[in-house]
Amino acid sequence: MKTVAGVFQYEEMAREAAGALLRAGFPQDQVNLLCPGSPKQEIHSIPTSDTEQPGVGGAMGGVLGGALGMAGGFELGVGVTALIPGVGPLLAFGLVGAALLGAGGAVGGAFLGKAADDKSTEGVPSDEIFFYEDAVRQGRSVVLLLAADDSEEQRALKVLAEAGAESLDAARKAWWVGLRDTEEEHYRALGHNFELDQGAYRAGFESALRRECRGRTIDEESDILKWSYPDVWDSEAFRRGYERGKVYWERHAGGGAVMKQSG
Repeated sequence: MKTVAGVFQYEEMAREAAGALLRAGFPQDQVNLLCPGSPKQEIHSIPTSDTEQPGVGGAMGGVLGGALGMAGGFELGVGVTALIPGVGPLLAFGLVGAALLGAGGAVGGAFLGKAADDKSTEGVPSDEIFFYEDAVRQGRSVVLLLAADDSEEQRALKVLAEAGAESLDAARKAWWVGLRDTEEEHYRALGHNFELDQGAYRAGFESALRRECRGRTIDEESDILKWSYPDVWDSEAFRRGYERGKVYWERHAGGGAVMKQSG
């Protein structure tokens, strides 16, 4: 499966887009909605680490309960609120939506847990999760669809584009553009050529934001990094980028640590 994501400035637009996907014939278990949660809603503090690993979904579903039912006039089956560290209140609809960022809630408890295990390991790239979180952190909403094949992917992209979605690629590009000047200045101050090394540097920066790498050193996660970035993982540029990405994550998730240069 492949994840198709659309980022929306307003929650109402995202809800309408999710409804459009359902009306286009996509089944409920493929359509998911993430949006900023209302402070007035009940918030559950949910651990966010390791939710992509098999078995965690069962624990979430078994412990938590409650469903929100109708969402903006359409039924996605599961709705939960959660307080995600570094993200804030999150409202999630859909099985993957409920599991993806560490939120959980179930009709039938462990049933959702099993579904979360099945769905959260299919087609949801680990290196994209931060960008879903970042969109919610900025007050935007995200519609996710797990496409079974290329035909479904193209059909879903068309529906989301017609609904006014910004693509994840565009959101990711804008995010990096906002960081690029600071990172270039930092890297140049260390005596390196940013123009030449930007690709590996950015790969290192973003890899530090992957769910399994957060808060951990590059050596602690070397096996994962070797597999995911075989051509650059041990380069100086990748390592420097990873160090900066780690600090960036700690600043967002840890309550304001200051970005600083490391020699």
